[in-house]
Amino acid sequence: MSNLSPRKLQPLDRTAILILLILSIVIGGLLLLGDRASARVRSFSWAEQQVGATDAAFVMAFSRPMDHASVEQNLQIQPALNGKFSWAGRRMAYTLERPAPYGENFELKLEKARDRFSIDDQSLSQIQPFASSFRSRDRAFAYLGVQGEEAGRLILANLTQKKQEILTPENLVVMDFKIYPNGDRILFSATERSSKAKGQLDQQLYSASTGLLFADAPSLTGDSPKPPLQSPSPAGEITPILDSKTYQNLKFDLSPDGQTIAVQRVKRDSPGDLGLWIIKGDAAPQRVEAEAGGNFLIAPDSQSLAMSQGQGMAILPLDIQAQTLDFLPKYGVILSFAPDGSAAAFVKFNVDPQNPTRSLYLVTNQGLEQKLLTTNGSILKATFDPTQTMLYCLYSKRLAGETYQEQPYIAAIPLPPKGQSEASTQEPEWFDLLQLPVQRDIQISLAPDGLGILFDQIVSDNSQQTNALRGSDGKVITDSQLWFLPLTQDAEGLPTPAEPQPLALAGLRPQWLP
Repeated sequence: MSNLSPRKLQPLDRTAILILLILSIVIGGLLLLGDRASARVRSFSWAEQQVGATDAAFVMAFSRPMDHASVEQNLQIQPALNGKFSWAGRRMAYTLERPAPYGENFELKLEKARDRFSIDDQSLSQIQPFASSFRSRDRAFAYLGVQGEEAGRLILANLTQKKQEILTPENLVVMDFKIYPNGDRILFSATERSSKAKGQLDQQLYSASTGLLFADAPSLTGDSPKPPLQSPSPAGEITPILDSKTYQNLKFDLSPDGQTIAVQRVKRDSPGDLGLWIIKGDAAPQRVEAEAGGNFLIAPDSQSLAMSQGQGMAILPLDIQAQTLDFLPKYGVILSFAPDGSAAAFVKFNVDPQNPTRSLYLVTNQGLEQKLLTTNGSILKATFDPTQTMLYCLYSKRLAGETYQEQPYIAAIPLPPKGQSEASTQEPEWFDLLQLPVQRDIQISLAPDGLGILFDQIVSDNSQQTNALRGSDGKVITDSQLWFLPLTQDAEGLPTPAEPQPLALAGLRPQWLP
C-alpha cells in the first residue's frame, strides 16, 4: 500500500484563509457594536451660493437619521435669519420668515447635534462639525441721471460695491425702463437726443447689460449641484429690441420671467390704429387681436396680463388670439400684483360730481375684494412687500384752496390674512410713514428684501428749454435728489415712521434690481 500524506497548503490558500478570518472578525464586530462613524452633513443647498428675495428655503441632507431637536438647537446662522424647520427623512428644510437682507455675507455652523439612535455620553454620537457660507445679492438699483453728462442716461448704483456706472450712450435720452429678473439686463425706451431737441418723441426699445448676473440658489434639491452661471456681459452693452419706423411705441411692460415684452403701439400714418403687441424671445413682434386699452400689467405667471378696457379691467392671455379670461367692471387701473399672483391692487374711480374720490382695493383669487384706502387726491403706486402681509402705497390728498394741489404721502397698509374670503365693511387702518413735498412726479421703489423704499424729490420749473428732461406735468426737471426710507416696525409688528436718508446721488425714477 502506498502511504497517503496530507496535502500541504499553498501560499495562495493561506492568504485566502487569512482574509476570510479578518472579514469574519470585522463583520462580527459590526454586528455586535454597530456602525460607530459619526453623522455628518452630506450637502447644504446654499453652500457658497448667492441668494435673493425669491430664495425662500435651504435644505441640509445628513448621512444618518438625526435627532431633530438637537439639530434645531445647534444650527447657527450669522447674521441671524429667522425661519421655520421641517423634516423629511434625513433631509431638513429651513424656510425663512422674510428674505435675507441684501449686501450681506452669512456664516452657517452646526456642531454638537446628535443622530437619532445615539447615546448622549458617547463622543461618536455627535455630528462632525460643519461650517459653510453664502451671501445675498448686491444692494443695487438703476436710475436716470439729471445733471451734466448723466442727464437722461441710465445709471447703475451698486451700494454694496459703492460704485456707480453709466449704462447708456450719450446720444440716447431714456424715458422709461424695466429690469430683467436676473439683473443682468435692463429693458428701456429711449429717443435720440437730437430728435428730442426738436420736440420729437420717437421712442425705440433697447436693452442694456448691467455687468451683474443673479440666479436663484437651489433650495429643495440638497444633493443636486447648481449649474455654473455664465459670466455676465460687460456693463453698458446696448442691444436694439424694437424700432419705431412704422409704429410709435408708447407704454411697455416686461414679464416677470423676462421672456415676453408687451408694448402699446400706434401706427404713424393712422393715429386711430392703437393696439397691443407682444415680443417673445427673439421673435418678431406680433399684434394681439384684442380691444385696445390703456393701463396694463403682466401677471406673475408671465402668461396673462390685466388691461383697462372701457369701464373695467380685462384679464387676457399673452397670446395674439387673446380671449378675455375675466373682466372686473369696478376698477379702472391696476397698480401691482402680489409676487405669487394670489392678489392684486386696483384703483376704483368713485364718480360723485360733488366729491370725486378714488379707492384702493385688494382683490384676491379667493374672491376677496377689500377696500383699503379712499382719498380725494390720487393713488399713484402700490407694492406688495415680500411677505405679502403689507402693501406700501404712494397716494395724495387734495389741499384746500383755489389752486389745485395734492399733498403726497408714503403709507403702509397691513393686509388681511391669506385665505380670507370675506371683506370687512370698514377700511383697515393705514399708517402714513412720510409726508412728501407737494409735487406730482414721484417714483417709489420697494427693496426686494423689504427693508426700505427708494424715492425721488424733483425740482422743476416752467422754462422753455428744448433739450431737457421733463416730468409728467410737462415741467423741465432741473434737479432731483434720491432718498432712502428705512421700513421699521414696533413690537406688535405695526409699521412706524422713520427718518428718510438722503443719498449722495442726483437722479430720478429709481428702481431696485431684483
